[in-house]
Amino acid sequence: MQLRLSEQELATLAEMVSLAAWVASWNRRDDADLPFVEYEQMESKILEKAAHAGLVEMVEFDEATGRYRLSPEYQEQSFFQECYDEFRNESFWEELVIRLADRDLIRRIGLREWRKLSEEERRARTRDLEKRYWDEFTRSGVNNLHVIFRPGEG
Repeated sequence: MQLRLSEQELATLAEMVSLAAWVASWNRRDDADLPFVEYEQMESKILEKAAHAGLVEMVEFDEATGRYRLSPEYQEQSFFQECYDEFRNESFWEELVIRLADRDLIRRIGLREWRKLSEEERRARTRDLEKRYWDEFTRSGVNNLHVIFRPGEG
């Protein structure tokens, strides 16, 4: 199979493949290694083609890993870096809000009852709590978030 891409399309594809590999690298499951290696190999292959096609300002060869990668200079100003940073930021806040709301629900109904609920039922029961946390974090970030250690632990 052959693809004919313009230089701009190839640059966009290179960013997309790198973004996918970066997101995949967050998968820490034991069985994720093989698929992740395939993502890394595909990223390197696409970036090698990009480098040979004249996109040398965006691609470099990493001697340590033996793979091609987007250059740090290119990454700093790229759209995919902006997307990746936003993804990480939003994932953090969403996960924090959901976990805190679930914690509050567990305290209210107990762990046994919480486990009986589907994910949709949990989200429905914590909707108001999640909104309250979102509003607080939007206003104050983590400034008002405090960890209280148990006696003897902190």
